[in-house]
Amino acid sequence: MKQKITIKTIAKELGVSTSTVSKALKDSHEISKETKEKIQAYADFYNYKPNSLALQLRNQKTKVIGVILPKIVHHFFSTVIMGIEEGAIEKGYHIMVCFSNESYEKEVETLRVLSNGSVDGLIVSIANGTLKNKDYKHFTDLVAEEIPLVLFDRVVDEILCDKVVVDDVGAGYKATKHLLENGRKKIALITTPNHVNVGALRRQGYEKALIEGYIKADKNLIVEIDESLDIKKQIEKVFVEGIDGVFAVNEIYAANAMRIAKEKGLKVPEDLSIIGFTDGLISEYSSPSITTMAQHGFTMGKQAVELLIERIDKESEVYKPKKIVISSDLKLRESTKPSS
Repeated sequence: MKQKITIKTIAKELGVSTSTVSKALKDSHEISKETKEKIQAYADFYNYKPNSLALQLRNQKTKVIGVILPKIVHHFFSTVIMGIEEGAIEKGYHIMVCFSNESYEKEVETLRVLSNGSVDGLIVSIANGTLKNKDYKHFTDLVAEEIPLVLFDRVVDEILCDKVVVDDVGAGYKATKHLLENGRKKIALITTPNHVNVGALRRQGYEKALIEGYIKADKNLIVEIDESLDIKKQIEKVFVEGIDGVFAVNEIYAANAMRIAKEKGLKVPEDLSIIGFTDGLISEYSSPSITTMAQHGFTMGKQAVELLIERIDKESEVYKPKKIVISSDLKLRESTKPSS
């Protein structure tokens, strides 16, 4: 009995891209006659059958878009959902929201369930576990089957699809620059593990601003948070003598830093300036309120759904992945002194 093969199998065996195989099997004029004949002959020999579930997804519109988020605890993701929903409704679509809970296994299973014909396309922010594993086969298989996919916020170059991201390097730079302009010299960074690319990029911006200020980055002032452990205890490690500034890559880390500062008798912003990331209720209603980098999650969500629906509606055209980069803005509040 001959093995069951996929578009990806054919591409690997013949040394061509999955896109070339897909187009050849559809008798596209973009592919040379010789290549088409070779691919079609190989497919016939192994009795290749297109993925019926993927075909159902492409040919029978459900008017439903699947959304997979790492978690809902951050204000950012709730605003992204609002943007996606508004953009979807405007185009006559509904959304189905699922959570990976930062798990690689949960993400793989959720993608499998949603791509069985339940939705017309998918919008995903990649789970922490997947970024740590660096295993993106479940995404590349979707792309090979030509299932519409948009990644946002947490994205990787290996997956060839549309993406919507924040200018994380620029945001990290703006935040740290503001602290330097406040006269701060010993600035701590509270960030994610380095495999989570958004945190790594914000760290690049932080380090760039320090270099411009002729300040050497101090590893004792940088903590990469493992959220499976006690967050507050990890943040306490950067509260070394002389610390006068904190840049946290999300508002939960910033709020923890505020609490620790109060416990240590530090006045904010007189002794310590704090900047967070994402303009949520925690930042607004903390006392003092927290200066933050506004991520514009609503805009990001709306851009993501517009890209996805454009992809769904124009699937017959030559596909070139797009990347939209959204700038973050500094929202000044009480936790930093105004720049002089």
